[in-house]
Amino acid sequence: MAKNTLFLLDAMALIYRAHFAMSKIPRLTTNGINTGAILGFTNSLLEVITKEKPSHIAVAFDTSAPTFRHIDFEEYKATRQSQPEEISIAIPYIKRILEGMNIPILELDGFEADDLIGTIAKKAEKEGFTVYMMTPDKDFAQLVDEKIFLFKPARMGNGVEVLGIPEVLEKFDIQNVDQVRDILGLKGDSVDNIPGVKGIGEKTASALLKEYGTVENIVANTENLKGAVKTKFEENGQMGIKSKELATIKIDCPIEFDADAFEYGEPNKELLMPVLQELEFKTIARRMFQEDNLIKSGSKPKDTAQLGLFDTGAEEDSFEQPKKSLSTENPTYTLVDRPEQREKLIRRLSTVSEFCFDTETTGLETREADLVGIAFSVESKEAFYVPMTNDQTINKAIIGEFKALLENPNIRKIGQNLKYDVQILKNYDIHVAGELFDTMLAHFLLDSEAANSMDMMADKYLGYKTISFESLVGPKGKNQKTIDQIPVDKVKDYACEDADITFQLKEKLQTWIKENKLEKLLHEVEEPLSYVLADMEYEGVQIDTKALSEMSVELDHESRRVQDDIFRLAGVEFNIASPKQMGEILFEQMKLIDNPKKTKTGQYATGEEILSKLADEHEIAAKILEFREYQKLKSTYVDAIPQLISPVSGRVHTDFRQTVAATGRLSSNNPNLQNIPIRTAKGREIRKAFIPKNDDYLIMSADYSQIELRIMAAFSRDESMMQAFKNGRDIHATTAAKVFGVDVDNVEPNMRRKAKEVNFGIIYGISAFGLSQNLNIPRGEAQEIIDAYFKEFPNVKKYMDDVVEKARKDGFVETILGRRRYLRNINSRNFTMRGFDERNAVNAPIQGSAADIIKVAMINIHKWMKEEKVKSKMLIQVHDELVFELYKSEEELMTQKVTELMKNALPLEVPMEVGLGVGKNWLEAH
Repeated sequence: MAKNTLFLLDAMALIYRAHFAMSKIPRLTTNGINTGAILGFTNSLLEVITKEKPSHIAVAFDTSAPTFRHIDFEEYKATRQSQPEEISIAIPYIKRILEGMNIPILELDGFEADDLIGTIAKKAEKEGFTVYMMTPDKDFAQLVDEKIFLFKPARMGNGVEVLGIPEVLEKFDIQNVDQVRDILGLKGDSVDNIPGVKGIGEKTASALLKEYGTVENIVANTENLKGAVKTKFEENGQMGIKSKELATIKIDCPIEFDADAFEYGEPNKELLMPVLQELEFKTIARRMFQEDNLIKSGSKPKDTAQLGLFDTGAEEDSFEQPKKSLSTENPTYTLVDRPEQREKLIRRLSTVSEFCFDTETTGLETREADLVGIAFSVESKEAFYVPMTNDQTINKAIIGEFKALLENPNIRKIGQNLKYDVQILKNYDIHVAGELFDTMLAHFLLDSEAANSMDMMADKYLGYKTISFESLVGPKGKNQKTIDQIPVDKVKDYACEDADITFQLKEKLQTWIKENKLEKLLHEVEEPLSYVLADMEYEGVQIDTKALSEMSVELDHESRRVQDDIFRLAGVEFNIASPKQMGEILFEQMKLIDNPKKTKTGQYATGEEILSKLADEHEIAAKILEFREYQKLKSTYVDAIPQLISPVSGRVHTDFRQTVAATGRLSSNNPNLQNIPIRTAKGREIRKAFIPKNDDYLIMSADYSQIELRIMAAFSRDESMMQAFKNGRDIHATTAAKVFGVDVDNVEPNMRRKAKEVNFGIIYGISAFGLSQNLNIPRGEAQEIIDAYFKEFPNVKKYMDDVVEKARKDGFVETILGRRRYLRNINSRNFTMRGFDERNAVNAPIQGSAADIIKVAMINIHKWMKEEKVKSKMLIQVHDELVFELYKSEEELMTQKVTELMKNALPLEVPMEVGLGVGKNWLEAH
């Protein structure tokens, strides 16, 4: 290839292609990692580098974030099956291989790999590059141009296929390349669930386009069509236009083409060899470095907490090794269904220092699920299953025989997501006690961005294929059975395997936890916290359904009122939920601004960011934002929360999750209490519906004040900032005084507002552009404010620079308790990826330390409340806030002790402050 030849690889399409090509012949390492997809992708990559010799190269990935297509069309890709676990496991390894080869990785939330490739291809072409888009996906044909080609890799004995303009026109039978979008819009795409015009195939689409040119023109001339084709367009013509929009690849994503960064150079052996060793790619290593014996038995990556974690364990490639399973291992799994057998099992379990257990239940809702059985394991390849009956009275007696054992504080309990099992057993008056080893929590601490399912870990670390839940109860849907409907012998194998494999995983994870100095964080914070969260979730919170019902009516009324205002201002009625109609009203009819921004599909952009900028000058924009807020509040919270009330307890029981946020913060689900709006008056009113159980109780809220800023002050040891907090001064006013060079008494509200944005923005690595957007000021002024900030708080700037530099060397950052966040792109040549990790390097230790602090506070408060036997209960954790159901006569005791324990959870040189409030509902209390 000539100089200035750019190859852009569509990662996910190539990975899926490799996965399906290799799926019939599993290729496993000695540790059971299925490397088929990784090997196939890597071979394709090396082949194109060797044969095509591109001067420049990059690989584009999709992200898990929803794209503009998902937002515009809810059904987009809705029918796709979930990503196979083999691919989920493969992706991080492939990224590590790319990093080791110094090949840029392109990713951007909100956009697909197609869009990134389209944007880069067009920008590179303008700079004189010849571009090859390497993908099996025909949709890329729409991007083909004079110097942009579709490069379809070889498959099934066929050679490489390179499509230029003539080939695209012939393949699709069209007059110009842009009509590829029209073909896709007309015939649809079942893979992406793009409907097209029902009943229109490629031949009919081609014939129609020869006559009318575009989908839009066909629809406009529907009355001139004939027979069944006319009927099809009368019924679904508009969907053809929508489908074309969905199939259109964007070429204006906010991503730059940096020719220097994309230039292909030599692999970084120090980065690449560890991952090749871990994957046992001896042949590939030899091809790349022309060396023998590069992968040694027993060698392992330098950093055992990276995604690999393990020894390779084999000198030769071991691709043909079969996957282990129940049938190959022949474990001893025993059904324990008679009293004398249970007695014997209890005696054995009572003699060990630890055992693994796992409950089987009729559902996932802990308050409503019935216990079907419980499995135990105390050594590898041995487990016992104790089944229940159809009579809950008998079941309470059966599981009651294990009460003393499960409540024994001197026996460690091992399990996967033990928080769930602990709550299930509460239904039977069993209160699990003792130290825990939770494999899910352990794995999360080792790699916070990897999947934590037991099935995945068994496959990845033990080379073992577990019995899938669906194979036991049937595929998801109305015909799926519950586990109590399955023959006990089948349930026995499934349940025993869960306990046995979890026990085996514990043996491995325990070693890696120790090697990475994570024992204290796991055993003194995360696992004890799971007991706390189990109690909080089990208790639940009372909901004032009447208040929510009244709010729903009010929001409906307000929505209609604002809708009428919008129609009045627009002078016409239209569908406010339609971005297309709204854009035409605002920018064609009302002409709110000159040169309004458009999406790639030609539709006017009407997102929140656009409307917020217009809201100060144009009443209709403010009204549309108000309408959207009311609609979201009503559907997402006000109408949804009552549906989540448990019929057993009459309360709402959220699911707090410890293994979602990589920073270590808790998240919650069903309902997501973390996202209840607080920035608007209407949003805050939702908290009114969270009430105490009866008149003997109130709601108490305890909230850390500016905890992240205090942590930044302590970490940076900036004297000015530390003194402000120590002396109880308003940190934002203090910052404003320094940045704007005025006395603190002369700080104006607008100055304080700007300083507040900078204070919090600095923690998140805000840029001058970001600050200018937040404050609606020129970028130059924003940069001056940031420069002045760093001049007045020089240690903050030094801390940020130091932590980024350390991250470059270590590959990770740590919180106050040693929680790690791995930053795999911190040294990337890709500016966007590197910048993202640089911001995380600054933010993760601060956010993560805030999470550490409130978790320790929760553990200490929970322990104190149990020891004191208070009637008050801790119910909710949201960010830096704890919410309690406060027994009225305990108010003085609770307010004093909770404040004290929160302030002193993890003492820093900068004091913590806690805001505390009490009221008849959550809104009053906070």
